[in-house]
Amino acid sequence: MENVILIVHLLLALGLIAVVLMQRSEGGGLGMGGGGGAVSGRAAATALSKLTWLLGAAFIVTSITLTVIVAQQSAGASVIDRLGATPPPATQTAPVAPAGDSLLPPTADDNAPLVPAAD
Repeated sequence: MENVILIVHLLLALGLIAVVLMQRSEGGGLGMGGGGGAVSGRAAATALSKLTWLLGAAFIVTSITLTVIVAQQSAGASVIDRLGATPPPATQTAPVAPAGDSLLPPTADDNAPLVPAAD
């Protein structure tokens, strides 16, 4: 049942995207502009806007339905309970830092040459 609702949910999402992209752009963004729709008390209800509302409402219903189904399946279960075993106690020690002299860059009076000599 969950898979069927999930497939319907995905189809509604794709349909909603397609319907929104097919609508006429009124410019201005966020509902600004468009002439009569913003000035008059009621905007003109076109077939695409009605379909957008219908698909949006169905998308919300399927979202809530999927949430309820998943919540019922995982009722009383915790992620910690699913792990089963307790982790071993942390007994690792920090790595030992080398002596202070080895952290310094090599100096000119070191015996080892930095670059091998070419013969």
